[in-house]
Amino acid sequence: MPLTMANPGECYTIRKVGGKEETRRFLENLGFVVGGNVTVVSEIDGNLIVNVKDSRVAVGKDMAAKILI
Repeated sequence: MPLTMANPGECYTIRKVGGKEETRRFLENLGFVVGGNVTVVSEIDGNLIVNVKDSRVAVGKDMAAKILI
């Protein structure tokens, strides 16, 4: 399921990062790598604040939809 459907506070494992090559590379540089853990901190209008690799990152809903957990 996409990251946009994740429940806040639960830890998930990233299964796939989709999108164009440059989008995948951008997300991987933020720490969204296959096999990595991600936790949704909060959601506002579909936009997410997540913990990934000991960092807190804000992700838009269009980018979050490309991250499958």
